[in-house]
Amino acid sequence: MTPKRILIINVNWIGDVLFSTPFIRTVREAYPDSYIACLLHPRCREMLELNPRLNEIIIYDEEGAHRSLRGKAALVKSLRDKKFDTAFILHRSFTKALIAALAGIKERIGYPTKNRAFLLTNAVEEPTEEVHKVEYFLDIARSCGLKISDRSYEFFIKDADRDFIKGILSSEGVTEKELLVVLCPGGNWDPKRWPKENFAKLGDLLVERFGARIVISGAKKDSGLAEDIRNIMKAKPVVTCGKTNLKQLGALLERADLVVANDTGPMHLAVAMRTRTIALFGPTSPHITGPYGKGDYKVIFKNDKCDVPCYDFSCADNRCMADIKVEDVFKEAEGMLPKKNGNR
Repeated sequence: MTPKRILIINVNWIGDVLFSTPFIRTVREAYPDSYIACLLHPRCREMLELNPRLNEIIIYDEEGAHRSLRGKAALVKSLRDKKFDTAFILHRSFTKALIAALAGIKERIGYPTKNRAFLLTNAVEEPTEEVHKVEYFLDIARSCGLKISDRSYEFFIKDADRDFIKGILSSEGVTEKELLVVLCPGGNWDPKRWPKENFAKLGDLLVERFGARIVISGAKKDSGLAEDIRNIMKAKPVVTCGKTNLKQLGALLERADLVVANDTGPMHLAVAMRTRTIALFGPTSPHITGPYGKGDYKVIFKNDKCDVPCYDFSCADNRCMADIKVEDVFKEAEGMLPKKNGNR
């Protein structure tokens, strides 16, 4: 059989791209000798760089180089020149399916969303019930008879990323033998965030009971929140917000003995790095966007009063997150933290 030339048209958000990695692995396992490329938004490139399942990452910059009709036409020509014969269209948009059709890709597989069924050669029936995003993508593979061997997501880093983190931790006096806990207090919207006072109290408890070193991590926009937590804590943590790219963040999470995080990208990165992880959920559903696949992780979810998902940004008390007590998280941490330096 002649090896196929496969294009995976991916989604546009960092977390969802991570959810697509089991699908990418499944396609590679089904077609080990094929050429597999992934069409991707530029902000998501780091998520798939170094992924050995892919031969090529093709950037679709729809807000920049490919925004105009001329830019889209250039992209279509480039894809046509690459002579792909199969496209798996994970993105739900009409435009992405149209691009695949105009590029002359004979087999086009995806969900018939956005009135695009006529652009697909294999329109996959959408799940009748809400499923985890990983399964939503894998259903496309199942529709083609592909065997699913592993539902775990993947993220690949290199030794230079690990060395960078070693340097940061060493400069803060953290040795390789010390027990390290990373707290990720951010969230792309406020109701998803566990109270900062709780993160501070948890950090101090972990220092007191386990002798742990605490790192507060996140994006640059989380720096103010991290400093607030640092100022509340008795034991001063290391703050790395805004100091790492995604690959370096992956290295930090890999080094950690435990990660405690809200429903955020870093939480999923920690799971991808096979680090012990406690995920805190309130207004969102762990059934849809919780940690998934192999790994040592726990989800704490106590929202039994409100609809989920809840987008009430004016919510005054944020009970769904406030109901998660520090004691609840510490109890889980106590059962997950390894014995290290005689701390347990």
